[in-house]
Amino acid sequence: MVYNRIVIVGAGLSGAVIARELACAGYRITVLDARDHIAGNCHTIRDEATGVMVHVYGPHIFHTNDAEVWEYVNGFQRFMPYKNQVKTTSRGHVYSLPINLHTINQFFGKTFRPDEARAFLERQADKSITDPSTFEEQALSLVGRDLYEAFFKGYTEKQWGCSPTKLPASILKRLPVRFNYDDNYFFHKFQGMPENGYTDMVGQILDHPNIEVQLATKYRRSDRLDAIHIFYSGPIDGYFDYEDGRLGYRTLDFERFHFDGDYQGCAVMNYGDASAPYTRVTEHKHFSPWEEHQGSVCYREYSRACGPDDIPYYPIRLVEEKALLAHYVARAEREKGVTFVGRLGTYRYLDMDVTIREALDTARHYLPRAAARGHMPSFLEKAIAC
Repeated sequence: MVYNRIVIVGAGLSGAVIARELACAGYRITVLDARDHIAGNCHTIRDEATGVMVHVYGPHIFHTNDAEVWEYVNGFQRFMPYKNQVKTTSRGHVYSLPINLHTINQFFGKTFRPDEARAFLERQADKSITDPSTFEEQALSLVGRDLYEAFFKGYTEKQWGCSPTKLPASILKRLPVRFNYDDNYFFHKFQGMPENGYTDMVGQILDHPNIEVQLATKYRRSDRLDAIHIFYSGPIDGYFDYEDGRLGYRTLDFERFHFDGDYQGCAVMNYGDASAPYTRVTEHKHFSPWEEHQGSVCYREYSRACGPDDIPYYPIRLVEEKALLAHYVARAEREKGVTFVGRLGTYRYLDMDVTIREALDTARHYLPRAAARGHMPSFLEKAIAC
């Protein structure tokens, strides 16, 4: 029996980074994953017919202001320059997102300067909404009804399966309005794509003599094994076998198709009209612009409620879910020898850089406590789920 063995549930970014850090500190690590591959939802694989690097569970674009995280990922994979330039089709026209000076001028048929566009949107915005609490109120207070209905209303209804009047304003606060012609979707200092895909990167992170990976292996709470500690990155409600109910998620269905040539001329094309049944089309060869491929692999993306056998993508976090989450968090805090990590373990939407940052912090939090035989909390203070 190995007495210094740590079990990590999940071979995605959270599990891989924690495993690597603790393995380098001398611990024996067993990583379990229910799927037959590593890297979780950022799993990538080459399409045999075209050679295109496909983001199997939808596109993942790395962007961060965290210099240490950027240096960390580049230690396992060379990141190539990549700018995410999202387009959207609405009412028979194609526009750039996020809303920028070009979008505003094109949509309204104007030639505004930045100051003129800012003043114009101030007049469009609903200033009677002083404290927006819903997605719709936030949009109306920022850009007014015309832009809201063209770019956000239909897309949001499809993405979340409910009216924007039922969603919190915080969802839209992540989307800026720019009064210049910058169409870079993200504003972070470091942006890029791993040259050989995320799965290769995660494989490099897990490549350590102290790490054993077991795929197609489900973990259950009763399987305490012989671990001195468990880091759990699966669904927090799943850890308790959903005994008190399931937390709400949205899942995605992908309609994959090949195209001989360039299908849409960009990596991501949103569809803002409610009449289009899908939210967006992604063309995966454009996620690797340093490569050249004649053929193309595309996904039409459909969002719907997540069922028991589906892959959870986006936590809903509405009122009922938050109440159930608080219940599961209270149960989790009574567990001994388990720390809940990552997107599913803490029931939050996390970008990849934040996931890696929290994984690094978790490992660094654990090491001195383990050496002193101290207590490792169920959640890091800054990552408490509710």
